[in-house]
Amino acid sequence: MILTVTPNPSLDRTYEVPALERGEVIRATGERMDPGGKGVNVSRAVAAAGRRTVAVLPLGGAPGALVAELLDAQGIEVAPVPVAGATRSNIALAESDGVLTKINAPGPELSAQEQELLLDTVRAQSREADWIACCGSLPRGLAPSWYADVVTRAHAGGARIALDTSGRALLEALRARPDVVKPNAEELAGAVARPLTTVGEALKAAEEVRAMGAGAVLASLGADGQLLVSDSGAWFGSARVSTVRSNVGAGDASLAGFLIAGGTGPEALASAVAHGAAAVQLPGSVMPTPADLNPAAVTVTTDIPLGRALTEPSP
Repeated sequence: MILTVTPNPSLDRTYEVPALERGEVIRATGERMDPGGKGVNVSRAVAAAGRRTVAVLPLGGAPGALVAELLDAQGIEVAPVPVAGATRSNIALAESDGVLTKINAPGPELSAQEQELLLDTVRAQSREADWIACCGSLPRGLAPSWYADVVTRAHAGGARIALDTSGRALLEALRARPDVVKPNAEELAGAVARPLTTVGEALKAAEEVRAMGAGAVLASLGADGQLLVSDSGAWFGSARVSTVRSNVGAGDASLAGFLIAGGTGPEALASAVAHGAAAVQLPGSVMPTPADLNPAAVTVTTDIPLGRALTEPSP
């Protein structure tokens, strides 16, 4: 079982539009409503693969009730933590050329009692977990060290933990030595406090993040592929993609694919790349099923293209 923890979940509405024109009335060509949040997306991808997953998340108000209803309809077990504030609602505008504009609400502020209940729920649900995936931003009220506390408690209970967050929350958690961290290029650059312009620079940054405490680093480099760096070595994975419809949740699908395949080594990286490539070819934040995957389009190698410029260099 893969347990996911999403401290700041959302109700996501995605609209497909021909082009985004400021100040104009834009008619959408398609729309979706999905339960959102990085950990929620990981659970959705795990469930789409036919594997058991439990999603721990604070939920409040009508949006929270709808998130739980949508997850239940997808066969995902929900371990809700009731909170007084309403779960946030986010909007994504996906243009026909693949450009995505997102509007993310801040979400509710958790009280001290709600924070403790969230930790207690994670502890109770983690007893049967093969992996715990802690993902996303922290809501108002939670200290930046909150993920570090979860990592420490998870390891004390014998569970492996994968972490997908950024900024100070990531730096604090690295001191607790999570088993895997999954930054994108921008988050990786933030962790080492410098821009990244090539795959080689991303590799060096991933090695530094490992030195800070991560057991392994699974770095998403967008259209340029993914890196896996661990004590067993370093690998580079990429895949052919015909059409990009939406990159919402693609990194979360990658993490799910990685954990589904065991969470270690080149086989897990190949699964991560296949899931991420399939996700970007689907609308909104739809998670891929096994039928959507194309393993033959995936290449994993130890021959890392160090000098390749990143299509979207980090600031």
